[in-house]
Amino acid sequence: MTTDSHIRVLPVHVANKIAAGEVVDRPASVLKELVENAMDAGASQINVDISAGGKKLIAVSDNGSGMNRDDAILSIERHATSKISDVDDIEKIQTLGFRGEALAAIASVSRFRLSTCRTGESSGTELIITGGKLTDVRDFGCPAGTSIEVRDIFFNVPARRKFLRSEPTELSHIRAGFIVQALSHPMIGMNLKVDGRETYRLTQGSDLEDRLRDLFGADFQKSLKKVDYCSGDITIRGYITMPAMSRSDRNEQYFFVNGRVTGAPLFSYALREGYRTLLPSDRHPSVFLLMEMNPELVDVNVHPTKKEVRFRRPDDVRDIIITAIREALKSDKSSTVAEHVRDAGKKPEQPAPAVADIQLKIDNLPPTRTFHYPRMPVISNVSRQEQGSTAKNQDFEEKQAKKENQANAPWLWCRVLGQIGSLYVMLETEDGYVIMDPHAAHERVLFERFMADFLKGKIQIQNLLLPDTVELVPGDAMRVRKNLDLFRKMGFGISEFGGDSFVVDALPSYFSQASAQGLLVDIAHSLEQAGARGGNTRWREESIAQAACKAAVKQRDKLSLEEIEKLVIDLAQTEMPYTCPHGRPTLIFTSFRDLNRKFGRE
Repeated sequence: MTTDSHIRVLPVHVANKIAAGEVVDRPASVLKELVENAMDAGASQINVDISAGGKKLIAVSDNGSGMNRDDAILSIERHATSKISDVDDIEKIQTLGFRGEALAAIASVSRFRLSTCRTGESSGTELIITGGKLTDVRDFGCPAGTSIEVRDIFFNVPARRKFLRSEPTELSHIRAGFIVQALSHPMIGMNLKVDGRETYRLTQGSDLEDRLRDLFGADFQKSLKKVDYCSGDITIRGYITMPAMSRSDRNEQYFFVNGRVTGAPLFSYALREGYRTLLPSDRHPSVFLLMEMNPELVDVNVHPTKKEVRFRRPDDVRDIIITAIREALKSDKSSTVAEHVRDAGKKPEQPAPAVADIQLKIDNLPPTRTFHYPRMPVISNVSRQEQGSTAKNQDFEEKQAKKENQANAPWLWCRVLGQIGSLYVMLETEDGYVIMDPHAAHERVLFERFMADFLKGKIQIQNLLLPDTVELVPGDAMRVRKNLDLFRKMGFGISEFGGDSFVVDALPSYFSQASAQGLLVDIAHSLEQAGARGGNTRWREESIAQAACKAAVKQRDKLSLEEIEKLVIDLAQTEMPYTCPHGRPTLIFTSFRDLNRKFGRE
């Protein structure tokens, strides 16, 4: 009796295309695999050329060790690799690649050209592959190293090609991938050309600090705090931002394990713990951390694209990251205190003045000074002409206005007592005491003012004395570029300056003291999030709330007593004075009655 067979072995070209789906999902994936191969080959210089967002061309050339003819032909076969030879080698991988899948997968879905030459040899080898089929092998004169050109990606897989995004979107992913690789090995020189125009030229022999400056700008690099911590056989070095430089997204969080950019759930937890009490839940630090450890303690064979790793001792790794972050933040506090001591002309061994200086300072605080909330005028149904101008009528109007406004105001009078916790302001009222968060209060005031002007189309613009050139990372630049018209409606004088740079020559007057770069990044991110949910009012409110947060007074800003009083008065005039636009409280009130009860006086 015979039966039809339903199970069959797939042809090699079909298997390769299926494998390509795991390794190569867009042009940026091709760039990642080719650059990592170049790094494994010992290259000290890697050049990348991109055309049409990577859809037409992705070319990567290096000055690494190169290959002979036989190795070049083998390199495009599935599961052909020089990096492991036995199953035990997987337990101690020290290279970025090891699966032997990437070149075969890429060549199966593109028009592929590889030229390579070993150091010291007079000629090299060129391979031409079309859709996974080797069409030509020949001797070729080329410099030592390897050069790979990938053209017309997914030309033979239309179902995959139609899922590619627009050229600007694919290019933004490529740039982001290039930045990641450049950060992982700062000692390697890397150049990126896009459509014939040089976008990045990163020199050889750099350290991480130099590479951050070249990629993100000198101002951003100066705002970072160095991390350098070692425990046992694990070393963590790199840079993190202080809480005041937080972001609304996690786009600038980079973790590298033994030179490999990767992720793991414990990284997010360790970051939250390291910044606990320093950042609200919706704010995130920028992180650039390089971890070196014994390869036998980390499993990189978890994901086809090696996006995640597992640790043999995850609790130890988590605790070390938390400690490294806290030590870095602690050392910043010490240096800041020392700087304030020097600025004050004090000797470093006198700590008391330094502690006072790092607090939000209220100058010339009188102990008994009080001030009243502003009173809104009462609209009378009787005109002034009908009332006349007699003293009796004026007296009656003033008393009536005072009575009605006192009923609506939270307190009749207020006195600034001082400040606690390097931030919070203590206020006394006739019924108890109030703790105010100046940052949250200022956010609410700015938010309502700007929102009102925005809806009326009457935003006041402040021209900058010197235009500010802002360099953004690719993802942020794409968001800003998509919303340029909206930024201009919000009062920004902004224009593109080439690449991922923008020139800002004007800001909304309410936010003229804020960082143009911080405003652009946070507003653009909030617009993207709100855009996915829809609703014009929602995105307006979220973007303006982010702008207000960036422009509001910070923990270490110095405010005079008059400024505190004005802030309290301005807050009382808002429609929602008790929370900031993000929902955090601005004021916490405790009545004398509650105090008396707690002290047993009732």
